Amino acid sequence: MAAINQYYPESVTHPSEILIESLEEKNIGAKEFAIKTGKPEKTITALLKGESSITPEMAILFEQVLKIPAHFWLEAQRNYDEYLARINFQKNIDECKEWAKGFPYPKMASLGWVKKTRKIEEKVVELFNFFSIATKKGFEDYYYNQRTKVAFRISLKDQENATAIAAWLRQGELQAEKISAPDFDKAKFKNKLPLIKKIMAEQPKNFFEELHEICKSAGVKVVHTPCLPKAPIHGSTRWIKDSPLIQLSGRYKRNDIFWFTFFHEVGHILLHGKKYISIENIKVEGENQEFENQADEFASDWILSKEEEREILKLNPITYKDIVEYAEKFGTHPACIIGRFQHEKIIPFGVGNDLFEPIDFEANNKTVPNNG
Repeated sequence: MAAINQYYPESVTHPSEILIESLEEKNIGAKEFAIKTGKPEKTITALLKGESSITPEMAILFEQVLKIPAHFWLEAQRNYDEYLARINFQKNIDECKEWAKGFPYPKMASLGWVKKTRKIEEKVVELFNFFSIATKKGFEDYYYNQRTKVAFRISLKDQENATAIAAWLRQGELQAEKISAPDFDKAKFKNKLPLIKKIMAEQPKNFFEELHEICKSAGVKVVHTPCLPKAPIHGSTRWIKDSPLIQLSGRYKRNDIFWFTFFHEVGHILLHGKKYISIENIKVEGENQEFENQADEFASDWILSKEEEREILKLNPITYKDIVEYAEKFGTHPACIIGRFQHEKIIPFGVGNDLFEPIDFEANNKTVPNNG
């Protein structure tokens, strides 16, 4: 990470000034020095004007003629090169101040993603560190211009609030890096889905920890990332190298929506492979609507199949007791049936809402430990 408060000198002398003083002390002219070192006179002249740099080869030759160690010349050149680089980097920071203002920095800081600060220059550096980039262009090439398609195959270029969305996605990547998981095993993951559905149906208090561990055992990383302002994302699926990552926000704080989102992301992993990135609730360049529909169908079938739904709908009227009994019969949660019927306008919104289980990661501190 770049050090924000580390001391760096305001100015550093170019090695040419030291060389000029050394030649004057020994009463050696530029032409004579060129002859003695075997370097072209124009090379020495350019160096004395500060227009070129001392190379390791030249440092050895200078040591022989001036009796000043080669490492001294190389260190002087290194210090000067670093000084120039830091000046250029500071210009880069200054040019990124407006860019940094586009992020929900206070919320990111409150969540511990970046350091709290009011100084815009420090915010720029913190954002560089957070995204592991060194320039605004690096950010845009990754998230907007698809210059690294191996890692990121969608574009947020024309997406409103792209910076907040990118920050949310990046935090998921950082969480995933802390999780140690075995290689992804597709067959094993499929075999774990009935157990995960059982957890959905029972909705224990520690459901997320159980979900996390079950998925991890099959090589799938599942993380909860709190929502950011203006980034209304339900969830996302993408592959980090060879590991699938399911990133969930729990945005609506309702168990039926949470589980539909989870199984939707599972559908992407099992049906669409490594090359597809899913970000729920926003439209992005590169999204495949057919894939999204397939993932919706996958989630619906796992939560409550069409055949099961038709069996329930044979009842008229459908009572509260019916919903609870059929949920037990089909191994799902009553909230998932109510949520489905409300969404399909079979029953009015509001009816059966007491069956919904609240999901509030922040209030209940149900996030996954940093060590995965």
